[in-house]
Amino acid sequence: MRRRTYTERIGHGTPLDAVALASASPRRRELLASLGLRVTVVPSSYDETPLPDVTPLELATLHAQGKASGAAADDALVVAADTVVDVDGEALGKPRDVAEAERMLARLSGRWHEVHTAFALRNGRTAGSLVEVVTTRVRFADLDAGTIARYAASGDGLDKAGAYGIQGFAATLVERIDGDYFTVVGFPLAAFAAALPRVGYFLRPLAAEAAAPPSSEVFAR
Repeated sequence: MRRRTYTERIGHGTPLDAVALASASPRRRELLASLGLRVTVVPSSYDETPLPDVTPLELATLHAQGKASGAAADDALVVAADTVVDVDGEALGKPRDVAEAERMLARLSGRWHEVHTAFALRNGRTAGSLVEVVTTRVRFADLDAGTIARYAASGDGLDKAGAYGIQGFAATLVERIDGDYFTVVGFPLAAFAAALPRVGYFLRPLAAEAAAPPSSEVFAR
């Protein structure tokens, strides 16, 4: 029996043109908009507090599910996500200040770690939902104290799990990655596209003349 191609597997359901993003992350908004989607940022009532006795992968999954279930978006497809940096089974969240950012970066220096990004989808029309998590391994170069201090002081990593964002200057700190780059940025686009038919949607490429990224509507953080 012939196996369906990737395009055939993701091409069933209703064409997806817009999503309600239950996240204030500008990176996730930009990634979804790059697919030609209209992105409306909606609030979520979910309280993203630390959860004891769960693994970093479980933490990302629970946070993504909570954000999606706590968002009110009528009939739209709700999209939520959470990214956790995992070092030896310990979750590194967003640093509270520059000093903590330095400690996180020193811990990542010269070694591998894992980045888990979970995404949750909820179809407002059918109540269908799912959650998936994608993991990518990242290896940092050996960083000297001066490099760590300068990057931490720049503030670029203060709003990011693990105190760095691979899509910015911190790309110069990363030696290798094993897995999906967009998972590290904050949203695994290919896994998202492959999961959409399970909640009744599919993505279609835009014609070249319509491929300019649409503007994003921001209703609330």
